[in-house]
Formats: sequence, structure tokens, C-alpha cells
Amino acid sequence: MEFGLAVVIILAIFAVIVIIRTAVVVPQQNAYVVERLGKFNAVLDAGFHILLPFIDAIRYKHTLKEQALDIPEQTCITRDNVTVAVDGVLYLKVLDAQRASYGIGDYYYAITQLAQTTLRSEIGKIELDRTFEERAHINSQVVAELDKATNPWGVKVLRYEIKNITPPQDVLAAMEKQMRAEREKRAVILTSEGERDAAINNAEGKKQQVIKESEAHRQRQINEADGQAQAIMAIATATAEGLRKVAESISSQGGIEAVQLRVAEQYVKEFGNLAKTNNTVILPATLSDVGGMIAAAMNVLKTATPAEAIRNTTVVPPRQPPRPPPQGY
Repeated sequence: MEFGLAVVIILAIFAVIVIIRTAVVVPQQNAYVVERLGKFNAVLDAGFHILLPFIDAIRYKHTLKEQALDIPEQTCITRDNVTVAVDGVLYLKVLDAQRASYGIGDYYYAITQLAQTTLRSEIGKIELDRTFEERAHINSQVVAELDKATNPWGVKVLRYEIKNITPPQDVLAAMEKQMRAEREKRAVILTSEGERDAAINNAEGKKQQVIKESEAHRQRQINEADGQAQAIMAIATATAEGLRKVAESISSQGGIEAVQLRVAEQYVKEFGNLAKTNNTVILPATLSDVGGMIAAAMNVLKTATPAEAIRNTTVVPPRQPPRPPPQGY
């Protein structure tokens, strides 16, 4: 009885061991390589699997996630013989677990060495100044070369990024001086451009001011000319209207007598003005000259049209008598 119980216990323990060794759960984004009697048998994807006890064995385990591989810093020589220290980071992914297991012994080490070699080759093709500008080109070239080499290994190189490019201290000092000179040059250029723009704006402002002043002067002259023209037109219109009124008055009843009276008054006024400008008393040769002058003017009025009479009527001053010769000579 006790012997039978012991056998059962031993069989139960054996069954548990067998189940533990043969039942396999593969996590998500992982792949297990199974060998049967030392030979490749299958690749187990994510999930639950049963292996043959003592015959099947899991030899390799691979993650199918994207992995970041740090590339150690190394010394590179540029095309212009400047030594720089460069490091980077590489991103890869296992696509084929079987080839990754049997294609190469350690693909991490192999990819690291290949990345360093390719990077040194690419840095040697360009000058120091261009290494800072051509990072994207260098990264793409490294990825292209690594992708060709890692394809038989079942590994895909996704991208490569340069982290640091460190020149020697003397080169850094020279570059700092160059950048400082460039900044000073740029500052001088910006200052000169600002002064030039200010001078241009000032000249443009003065130009606009002169133009505005000339336009204002021209407009003022035009306005003055228009005002003078309107004044002349108003005077001419008033004179014409006055002449028309005088002509109508002469043609009306009693107009001739009024003209005779006006001519006589004008004659006497002019005669008086002539006397004021000289100390000598001037008298007409005969008193009948006044009447004669008035009669002559009236004959003109009678023989001419009213408008011509007004235009031809003038006041003639009296003739001065000849001075007597001085006495005592």
C-alpha cells in the first residue's frame, strides 16, 4: 500500500515536470526558436505552445520590438585632416528570428562595429565645416550601408542619428573666433542697412514735402489768377452795364439836357483842378469858350449813336492866353 502511494507521488511529480518543460507561453512581440534534437524545428510566435519533452528545446529568444543600440564614441578624420570625436545611436528591429539566430553569432556587436566603420568612411569624405551641415546626409548613408549588410541576418536597421561631433579644443577656439567675427560682421551690415534705410526715408520725406509745397504754391497761384480773372470780369460787366444805362438815359426824354449839365460840371471841375496845380490864375480867352466847348460836345452827341456819344465825349481844358513879354528889357 505504501509502495503504491509512493509510485503515484513519483508519477505526479514526473508529470508536473514534464508539463513545466513542455508547456511554453510566448509573450507578445517576442519569438522563440525551437530546436528538436539539436536541429532547427520552428519559431514560436506569441501564445501558448506544447513541446515534446526531452526532444524539443528553446535555444533562442528574440524581441520583435524596435531597439535602440548605442554606438560608442570614436575618432574620425575629416577630408581636411581634422580629427573629430563622433558618437551616435542606432535603431533596429528583428524581422526574421531564424536568420537572426543562425545568420550571425551576435548581431548587436556586428551592427555596432559596422556602424562605426561606415561612419568613419562617410566622415572622411567631407570637410569639417560640412560635417555639422550634412548630418542628415551622413545618417542616411550609414543606414543605407547597414541595411545592405544586415539583410541576411534578418535584422532591419531603421535609422541612425549622430549625437555629438566634437572637434579638438584648438579647432573649437578657431571656430568660436570665426563665429564671433561673423556675428560682428552681421551686426555692422544690419547697422549700415538701418542707417541707409533711415537716410532713404528722410530723403523721401523731404522730397514729398517739396512736392507738397510746390503743389500748394501752384494751387495758390491758380486761385489768385482765378480771383483776378473773376474780378476783371466783374469790373468789365459793371462797366458794360453802366455804359448801357448811360446810353438808355441819353435816348430817353431829357437825356441830352442831363448830358449837357454833366459835361459842363466836368469842364468846370477839370478847370478848377488845373488851377490848383499852378499859382498862375488861368482864365479862358473869352467867356464864350465855355459855351463853345459845350456846344461842340453836344454836336457830337447829336450826330453819334448814344454809345458812341458816351465814348467820344471828353473834357478839353481851356486854352491858356500867351504870356506877355517881361518888362524892362
